[in-house]
Amino acid sequence: MAGQQRYWLFKTEPAEFSIADLAAQPGGSGRWDGIRNYQARNNLRDLAAAGDGVLIYHSSCKQPGIAGIAEVCSAPYPDPAQFDPDSPYFDPKSSPDQPRWYSVDICHTRTLPGIISPARLKAIPDLADMVLFRQGRLSIQPVSEKEWNIIVAMEPQRTES
Repeated sequence: MAGQQRYWLFKTEPAEFSIADLAAQPGGSGRWDGIRNYQARNNLRDLAAAGDGVLIYHSSCKQPGIAGIAEVCSAPYPDPAQFDPDSPYFDPKSSPDQPRWYSVDICHTRTLPGIISPARLKAIPDLADMVLFRQGRLSIQPVSEKEWNIIVAMEPQRTES
């Protein structure tokens, strides 16, 4: 399946790293790091590739939901935070010869004018089988091409400030 474009939903807590934070990075590109779940790591390490589409999902916040769109813009590589003893993502069992955790760089594509809420997503029958609703805590999850097309065509509700 090499070369086939895939689609993803990456979850983030906006207080830690939001779609606005990504957009504000030099060139709108930043490292997606700190993944410390093996299933999420495997998705990132083994399946994600440059050119893949990414839905940025804000979680653990007042208004969770899809906040923007990005693109994977690098191949997966060892997460440098795992080797840094001063990082909250340091892993003493990891070594440069045998890294345990991986990152990718992602590039900002679009910040939505509002959030597409989980309730709006759940209301669409063609989205009922999304990984989001079966494994809600998984931070890197696949999205089917059909799901991707439905979601990127949705008009988000404008959020109130």
